[in-house]
Amino acid sequence: MKFRHQLFFIFLCFTALTFGQVKEVNPPEYIKTITFKSNTNQSQLPILKLRERLLLEFDVLNGDEADFYYTITHYNFDWTSSNLMKSEYLQGFDNLRIVNYENSFNTYQIYSHYTLQIPNQQTRLKMSGNYMINIYNEYEELMFSRKFMIYQDIANVGVAIKRSRDVKYIQQKQSVDFNISSPSMHFNNPKQTIKVVVIQNNNLNTTITTLKPLYTIGRQLIYKYDTESSFWAGNEFLFFENKDVRGANVGVQFIDLKDIYHNYLFTDIIRANRPYTYNPDINGNFLITALDTDNVAIEADYTVIHFSIQHPELFNNKSIHVYGNFNNYAIDETTKMSFNLKSGYYESKLKLKQGFYNYKYIVVDENGKLEEGAISGNFDQTENNYKVLVYYRDLGARYDKIIGFGEGSSVNISN
Repeated sequence: MKFRHQLFFIFLCFTALTFGQVKEVNPPEYIKTITFKSNTNQSQLPILKLRERLLLEFDVLNGDEADFYYTITHYNFDWTSSNLMKSEYLQGFDNLRIVNYENSFNTYQIYSHYTLQIPNQQTRLKMSGNYMINIYNEYEELMFSRKFMIYQDIANVGVAIKRSRDVKYIQQKQSVDFNISSPSMHFNNPKQTIKVVVIQNNNLNTTITTLKPLYTIGRQLIYKYDTESSFWAGNEFLFFENKDVRGANVGVQFIDLKDIYHNYLFTDIIRANRPYTYNPDINGNFLITALDTDNVAIEADYTVIHFSIQHPELFNNKSIHVYGNFNNYAIDETTKMSFNLKSGYYESKLKLKQGFYNYKYIVVDENGKLEEGAISGNFDQTENNYKVLVYYRDLGARYDKIIGFGEGSSVNISN
């Protein structure tokens, strides 16, 4: 009987590992500036057409010129393991060493810059769908992983951004209306075979994945919900630029040179209870840039960025974090701010490569729940980017393919 219980326990563990949703793994402290994008879309969430080029770059700050290897795995719509064999979605091989890297030049911070392009001579992807790329070191330890999506341009996706139809939140939320149509295929039983993902500002932490077509007109599927497709509108991201490492630039109050340069940003304030102010941003993204360089990939230096915000001390195990695509919207100890009793401000510091960065401050409660608008506020005028991915699995099919991609902005929001 004891043996049978052990077998049952092993089965449960295997089931949890096999069918659970996969999560992205964040890198150790010495791996920085992971940029992951397609050749046509410069956002840090790669959504690309089949056979389009994918580019992954990252810096390793320990100066060891270590070897790194990559693997690519296909997943279902809900990021559970796919039933496909690797040979079905990948032509060639993975688990290969990343051979392209360069060492930094003329920088205070020594680092090695690694570059991986997919497809390459050894690796080509054959199918659309959800993918995860995993980066391992020479000891087969997982360093970090990133999600990306490949779509086929089969269906047309029209996206329109509206103010919330819930009058209670008309000034705080934005609703995403969209329709799906295809000139070349019929959608069989769309409430079962069609699934959609709606993404705000390339942030996979806040996606909406439960929508079904509300009704059908001919070959067109209509998604026009009152509340189910709405997002908190948030506020424009704050930003700074330190392309000149020796002089204060946009958002930088003053600089200091220690082992490397330190940039001290202007102290920010709570914006939740203030009127909305237009503040052009790049929707949470970042861009590496530096003056007087020929190749920013290896000549841009690293600086320590000092953040501060004027905010009363929080209790009940709540914390404030710096939030943005510079670390894939991760919440961890590196982004957590500490309350300085002497200054009365929350403060933190991050080592970042020279560039233009968007960021905001968010509150995280003791259960890990994010309150994105607690400090920044939520305003229906905020310019946000929205992406809609359409997945299709026909009756009897073995995987979810992505058949359409649409994009919209709230810059022209309407009722």
